[in-house]
Amino acid sequence: MSDRVRIAIVGSGPAGLSAAARAAQLGLSHVLIEKTDHLSDTIYKYQKGKHVMATPAQLVLRSDLDFGAGKREVILGTWNDQTEGARVTVRYKAEVASITGEQGAFTLTLKDGATIDAETVVLAIGTQGNPNLVRSTVGEGAQVQYQLDDPAEYNDEHIFVVGGGDAGIENALGLAADAAQGNVVHLLNRGADFPTAKSANVKALQSAHDTGRLTIHNETTASAIERGEIVLDTRDGEVRLKCDRVIARMGSAPPRKFVEAAGVAFASEDRLAFPVLSPTFESSTPGIYVIGALAGYPLIKHCMNQGHDVVEFIHGNTDLKPADEPILEAKFKDLPGRRSVDEWLEFLRTRISILEGMTSLQMREFMLDSVARFYRAGDVIFERNAPGSSLFAIAEGSVLVEVSQTDPSITVPIEQGSIFGEVGLISGRRRGATIRAGEDCIAVEISRLAALKLQSQVPAAKSEIARISIERQLLQMFGSGLTKSDVAEVVASAEVLSIKAGEPVIVEGDTGDDIFVIRTGSMIVEKKIGGKPVFLSYLPAGSYVGEMALIAGGKRTATVRAAIKSEVIKLQGSAFRSLMQRKPALLDRARRDMAARQDVNTFIEAKKDGFSSVVDMYSNVATFLVEQGVGEATDVLLIDENLCVGCDNCEKACADSHEGLSRLDREAGKTFAHLHVPTSCRHCEHPHCMADCPPNAIHRGPDGEVFIDDSCIGCGNCQRNCPYGVIRMDAVPPKKPSLLSWLLFGAGPGPGEPSKKWTYAHASGETAKKAIKCDMCSGIEGGPACVRACPTGAAIRVAPEEFLSVARLERSGA
Repeated sequence: MSDRVRIAIVGSGPAGLSAAARAAQLGLSHVLIEKTDHLSDTIYKYQKGKHVMATPAQLVLRSDLDFGAGKREVILGTWNDQTEGARVTVRYKAEVASITGEQGAFTLTLKDGATIDAETVVLAIGTQGNPNLVRSTVGEGAQVQYQLDDPAEYNDEHIFVVGGGDAGIENALGLAADAAQGNVVHLLNRGADFPTAKSANVKALQSAHDTGRLTIHNETTASAIERGEIVLDTRDGEVRLKCDRVIARMGSAPPRKFVEAAGVAFASEDRLAFPVLSPTFESSTPGIYVIGALAGYPLIKHCMNQGHDVVEFIHGNTDLKPADEPILEAKFKDLPGRRSVDEWLEFLRTRISILEGMTSLQMREFMLDSVARFYRAGDVIFERNAPGSSLFAIAEGSVLVEVSQTDPSITVPIEQGSIFGEVGLISGRRRGATIRAGEDCIAVEISRLAALKLQSQVPAAKSEIARISIERQLLQMFGSGLTKSDVAEVVASAEVLSIKAGEPVIVEGDTGDDIFVIRTGSMIVEKKIGGKPVFLSYLPAGSYVGEMALIAGGKRTATVRAAIKSEVIKLQGSAFRSLMQRKPALLDRARRDMAARQDVNTFIEAKKDGFSSVVDMYSNVATFLVEQGVGEATDVLLIDENLCVGCDNCEKACADSHEGLSRLDREAGKTFAHLHVPTSCRHCEHPHCMADCPPNAIHRGPDGEVFIDDSCIGCGNCQRNCPYGVIRMDAVPPKKPSLLSWLLFGAGPGPGEPSKKWTYAHASGETAKKAIKCDMCSGIEGGPACVRACPTGAAIRVAPEEFLSVARLERSGA
């Protein structure tokens, strides 16, 4: 005989538990089905002693169960007591094998053969039972696990936690909490940021890193896990470290097979897609509702509110609005037109390409972190060279891009549905053009973290942003009167590849005709001479290679490898050849570039017989410079030791131009032959220092300079993240007197940087520090003071692409 209830709730996590409590409160017949012998298995499996957060703070809690930030054990105890007190009907050790039937007459068959009849079904099963697995090779005997129950169980181990979300961060913090355990803890984060983690967790993680309790490896993945060792793919190449255990917390995917068998449709075929739901959480099968993590809402407070609301909807309270309704109403109140929150969310989702893959519930959470704005025709949205890394998406109207710096009337339109600002999002550089509304328009501004989170959670959004950025990069690079329709075939076949430092994209002697566009990072071109690789040239982001084999045919004539960890856009040779055939101007451009590369080959070939030692010197100098960070630099200071007389005028001039604090250490740094790379900022293409600046005080200026503004709080994150040691934390000395006052009356320190003794003796008790680094003397007439002050011309500042080639190295006398 089957049990029969009004509501069958599958899963006793925060969402299901809250739904059952509401059903009990309303007196509705119900059953809460849990496959384990305890409530809320997801929270139950949290590590012991874990502090559970109650975010978002601004969101009210509607559930009949209490929930506030606190220890895992306290929260579970409260829920157990309140569930029993509310007389919730719970069926433990009951796992649902299938759901059949229709609204009003569903049958849930359990794995033990028992059945439950229900008028409606609420799926609150979560996704934790379907974790994402490590993709690296795992050797025999290697310890890899996907759950951490009790950090106290592990002692004196080298442990690597994989994953930059909340679960990974909390596991790493738990393992490193007690120094007496003797664990050496590392956290591997694929990106440079932690977009999906709570800010409090990120701060706690950074604090643990700063105090040496654990080590963070950003932009790092595991390429192999072996017994006692792990192989890391880092920004700077391969690293092998001792490893006893790997704990992988890389998220999870919905259990599609079970859910789809019940007739529930998903938003797309992607493994990480979520079910299609109505605003009342009803799925494509009437009578089956989906809430919680399975609906795309992983936060506990959201889940509990959904559990409360879905039972209200089933009970007939269709006028109930979600708890976040007032917050979203305030966000939309200044937009033209009378639309409800649900109507606005659907309006934005269906009219913006990168949002189409989101569910209505995901849209609500997304808009909590984003801002929808209305612009009148002619309004400036942002100006050229303005700081900013947010992404904009056009829901209505269009915008105009001012492509000319001198004539604002020369514009290119971007239409409704598309995005702009992606360059700042990807590179962190200042805005490359002024953009204004071409007509009245509505656009959504998406913060950088929200955009990164969007891409990590919605694969379709990531693909669309990549497609648009590739399309625009090709149009900008190749010009030649090309349009979007011209490059459509090339873009459709394009593929973004991540290349390790030192890994080749083209190998000399191989066959192939694909074109490679350097999206981020930089490449080195080498050719074998006498059996040894000889440096030919350096290619920064925005360059492309591979046209020689495509145009002239034959095998590859040189090897192209990554100077640092880079991204390239691989363009299919057949598609690009077809484009060149249709566009003669593009073919002419490619032939000119090919001729320039052939000139370099001819130059090096001419040197190979009688001047092999000179060729070796060129190659060795270039390799040395790349090892010193020139491979990711946009501007670097070099000193010719044959000309340098050690006067230190460069350091003194730097100090005199910057509040008495020099940004340069001439003697520090490394030297090859007579070429010296002093300790001075490289102004990296993707600055490490920007990765974690709480007040967002680090920016890139119009000439590429990376500088720190007055909002610096002295946290030291930039100093710790810089791999070249060019940032220091120091107290700002008092303002210097005039030269006459110093000469006649001995007031204040003299030229250059004051000594530490003088600074501390005259600092008026001020101990606050700020980050100090080279800013290329931005805003100072005449350019970098260090170069202007050098009496012998030994100091030069150069962009690597203007210096790193064999011909230029020869002319420089290297």
